[in-house]
Amino acid sequence: MSLEKKVGAALFEVIDPELGINIMDLGLVYGIGVDTEDNVKIVMTLTTPGCPMHDSIKIGVKRRISQIEGVGDIDIDLVWEPAWSPAKMSDRAKERLGFA
Repeated sequence: MSLEKKVGAALFEVIDPELGINIMDLGLVYGIGVDTEDNVKIVMTLTTPGCPMHDSIKIGVKRRISQIEGVGDIDIDLVWEPAWSPAKMSDRAKERLGFA
């Protein structure tokens, strides 16, 4: 399994503490990149710019990725465009939150 796939799988274990759903199913992760030196860059957003769980989620992402063998530096790029919306959630997350 490629390092990029390992990182993606690991991010399913990072839970948004307010919603109790992982950040991948919430659609918060916009991109995962791995360079030739196995440095990882995550492009992601939060449900709102004023999200009180901002630091908690970023720390959770960094902590979980750092547990993967072979990972170099980890860079998390928090973006606000495109803005997150419930449409970005997986069907599983929509069902759990009553959107389906």
